[in-house]
Amino acid sequence: MKIALLGYGKMGKVIERIALERGHEIVLRKTRDNSFDGLENADVAIEFSIPDAAVENISQCLNKNVPVISGTTGWLEEYHNIVKLCEEKKGAFIYGSNFSLGVNIFFQLNEYLAKMMSKLEQYKVSMEEIHHTQKLDAPSGTAISLAKGVIENSNYSSWALSDAKQDEILIDAKRIENVPGTHSVFYDSEIDSIEIKHTAHSREGFALGSVVASEWIIGKQGIFTMKDVLDLK
Repeated sequence: MKIALLGYGKMGKVIERIALERGHEIVLRKTRDNSFDGLENADVAIEFSIPDAAVENISQCLNKNVPVISGTTGWLEEYHNIVKLCEEKKGAFIYGSNFSLGVNIFFQLNEYLAKMMSKLEQYKVSMEEIHHTQKLDAPSGTAISLAKGVIENSNYSSWALSDAKQDEILIDAKRIENVPGTHSVFYDSEIDSIEIKHTAHSREGFALGSVVASEWIIGKQGIFTMKDVLDLK
């Protein structure tokens, strides 16, 4: 399989290594300093860049009929436009706030726990996410996905980074050097506390998941998530 890497920072280099180990070929390593030449030769593109570049990167892929996997966060106000373009071009697209296989299982666990706790009003939900200091957006896309999973299965309506109201989930976003990503969901009452937590030890999990997703999407049409890739119900 021929892969275009859109974004060639630390994550891009880990993705490249794993893709090569799995027998794939890299046909484009896109940075802000080079063009999209070669994208048309790719079977699939993996996009891990920065928020300001993501929409252009994804659009280029869809316009060239190249399936695209995007793990860039911080651009989702434009998500509906990408969905529209994908549908117009009859393309294939996966966005994931986190491609780690373990995190996507954690997402499911989070939703299941939210359903179980939804009628226990004595428990207040809050979250904590910790990332490296180079991460540009806060809260993380993963934390937002976790909050959405709770909101869809409870009486909470939104999230906040501070001064959370009764129907808002407080997300404490911390930036600490050399932390790949740690996410915790807390249910606290006067009597006890329940916590679920996922800790990433390196970028390997994110990279592997994106390559697995790129292998899965070949030959498909539509807008998918990692739930589809992993067949999580």
